[in-house]
Amino acid sequence: MSRPPLLTRIPDAIAAVPDYATYARERLDPAIWAYLDGAAGDELSARWNREAWERLRLHGRVLADVAGGDTALTLFGSRLEHPVLLAPVAYQRLAHPDGELAAARAAAALGAGFVLSTLASVELEAVAALPDAPPLWFQLYCQPERAASVELVQRAEAAGYSALVVTVDAPLAGIRNRERRAGFRLPPGVSAANLRHGQTPFAPGSAQASLVFDGIMRTAPTWRELDWLLDQTRLPVILKGIVSPEDAALALERGVAGLIVSNHGGRVLDTLPASAEALPAIAERVAGRVPILVDGGIRRGTDVLKALALGASAVLIGRPYLHGLAAAGALGVAHVLKMLREELEVAMALTGCARLADIGPGVLWRP
Repeated sequence: MSRPPLLTRIPDAIAAVPDYATYARERLDPAIWAYLDGAAGDELSARWNREAWERLRLHGRVLADVAGGDTALTLFGSRLEHPVLLAPVAYQRLAHPDGELAAARAAAALGAGFVLSTLASVELEAVAALPDAPPLWFQLYCQPERAASVELVQRAEAAGYSALVVTVDAPLAGIRNRERRAGFRLPPGVSAANLRHGQTPFAPGSAQASLVFDGIMRTAPTWRELDWLLDQTRLPVILKGIVSPEDAALALERGVAGLIVSNHGGRVLDTLPASAEALPAIAERVAGRVPILVDGGIRRGTDVLKALALGASAVLIGRPYLHGLAAAGALGVAHVLKMLREELEVAMALTGCARLADIGPGVLWRP
């Protein structure tokens, strides 16, 4: 079956970020679409992520003087033009031949931060070597062998990545029924380019009484592993995958530099609460001691505003920019970021916020 070519210009029909999904699906093999867009189980958490932002209402303000406002911020030493970062997403060459290179170019053009996955389909050094590379953070899946984890961290440090994002909510793959029904397999030419020794965070052990408890989880990271890892790097360490205030407190005790509130886009454990629902309690427990970011279901600039009002410093997007990548390469990713920033600016202006520091709980409607 022939598929439409990549877009070389953005049609008027793409007026908002969600519009890209249709164009992406038309251009991808059904099994690849099931992998990239699917989630765990009945995909309830993925749906709730979106619905939670939709339920929140904004408190509009009029006649505010917001002339000269901006959306800039600094996070972990990186100057960003707006609080929308590209989340770590594996195997981006499934969506476009240039994969992570195209996404990184788009991030650079739009002043966005880019978080590269351990399971990227492009080597981390190649992304860092791009001319005018964006602010880069490296996402780490702790490997079964500590030496392999250290090697990845040292490579990221040497290449100039400025923060380490340690994903802690996916020690094993979620039960993704849609992906399985579609028969997804990595096609030839797409692999985890950074795993030089062939490890993956999801590799089962030998046959045991329980594949989970006696197999995969025997080498899964624990708080002890985090304590060890913090001593192995000079980079600020950000934990990704926090939905519990108790876990946030344990992370702070160990000296992490930041947290990302996330249910992994609903891809690991279904029926976890939406990120927007988990964020307020975590922000209360953290009480401003470290920056908090959030992902999951962000599709509008108003969602970004709501996230900041609930206590986040910035947000990450995953599926939306993959849709842009699949439809139009770097152009599509850049367009997704541009629309979100413009919508955020409009939302800020109409709620009386000239700068990100002006965004607080008062932006949200309280009956």
